[in-house]
Amino acid sequence: MAVLTTKARKNIPASKFALPGGRFPVEDKPHAANAKARATQGLAKGTLTPAEAATVRHRADAVLGETDSTYHNK
Repeated sequence: MAVLTTKARKNIPASKFALPGGRFPVEDKPHAANAKARATQGLAKGTLTPAEAATVRHRADAVLGETDSTYHNK
């Protein structure tokens, strides 16, 4: 996965982030997969709520073409 520079991040539309405030970019498959992993870590650390983690997974799954409903019930 390519490094996401500050300049490049600012050019990503808000719709390409899983959470408001430019959190968890999901503009392509590598970033979506990374977002899912970071959401799992954030949930375990307590820095994300279960609802936020589920939102990130849902948005990432849409980019990855996955529809695993087991994530949505956690």
